[in-house]
Amino acid sequence: MKKVVTVIKGDGIGPEIVTETLKVMDVIGVQYGHEFKYQEIAAGGAGIDACGKALPEESMEKCLDCDSVLLGAVGGPKWDQVDPKNRPEAALLGIRSGMGLYANLRPAKLFPQLAEASPLKPSIVAQGIDFLVVRELIGGVYFGNRYTREIGGQLVATDEMTYGELEVERIARVAFDTARKRRSKVTSIDKANVLDSSRLWRKVCERVAKDYPDVEFENMLVDNTAMQIVKCPSQFDVVVTENMFGDILSDEASMITGSIGMIPSSSLGKGTRGMYEPIHGSAPDIAGQNLANPIGTILSGAMMLKYSFDMDEEAAAIEAAVNAVLDDGYRTGDMMSEGMKRVSCSEMGDLIAAKLKKA
Repeated sequence: MKKVVTVIKGDGIGPEIVTETLKVMDVIGVQYGHEFKYQEIAAGGAGIDACGKALPEESMEKCLDCDSVLLGAVGGPKWDQVDPKNRPEAALLGIRSGMGLYANLRPAKLFPQLAEASPLKPSIVAQGIDFLVVRELIGGVYFGNRYTREIGGQLVATDEMTYGELEVERIARVAFDTARKRRSKVTSIDKANVLDSSRLWRKVCERVAKDYPDVEFENMLVDNTAMQIVKCPSQFDVVVTENMFGDILSDEASMITGSIGMIPSSSLGKGTRGMYEPIHGSAPDIAGQNLANPIGTILSGAMMLKYSFDMDEEAAAIEAAVNAVLDDGYRTGDMMSEGMKRVSCSEMGDLIAAKLKKA
């Protein structure tokens, strides 16, 4: 099987972690007889440095002319003073919108080998942490009208959060369909006691739930959800919510799993093409030092194989290799604990690739 992958190494630690992911994918290609063709593009801060644009037109064209996109990370303090419309993060919004990627799937799963790294009490961790945040990705306040104007001698800023019924319904159906493949429970998150957009969100989700009588359904306010994630995360299976709430809650969920560097994500729309990336940022403080944890990006590559390329066996092989390396006691600095063996970013990639070759 031949697949074209558009690669955005990006900023900060992005080039390091993507390099290790491509190393692992190349082993999969050899082991299973696939050919992965990589077309690298500049986007984010790298795009600004190269041609003055966070998302050059040529880069967007290559995102549309491929089988899927693999992203490392974008952003950093170097570009803090850039025009907000051309900040590195604008590249992400542009790609998501241009590719029609409306569903972001972010797993929050605690690897048993990292149980001690979780900041939660052992009694809570022992109940298990394994849920999926389904985040609406191209609507809401991040894509609404925004403006700042002077009123009565002072500056007043406005950001609009807007959702239509069809936008809510399509992400809700992603959540319910996904729950059927997991433990058949959906929790819809909103702020319906205050926001009109949330009241519509709740109304539509409740309507969609009637089409899935085999899936348990509940509503939960976003502030309560933030508390419940650290109090009793085992209660959740699939969590579905709007863009900003999902952004915040998924980052919170990642930290209770022991390391944000372990968590992959996928962004999907119609069809099989998507964008895959770790949920962490560009970590400019450790960039270029070979210290980053590449596992979140490597597992994002595994998600690409599974969800976009229909390579379930290959994805499972990568996940098994990651588990085997963790079982052997190897850790990058972010998840290091007493008695473990500390390795660099490239060494972690080498170890996972070696496990795949042995398998």
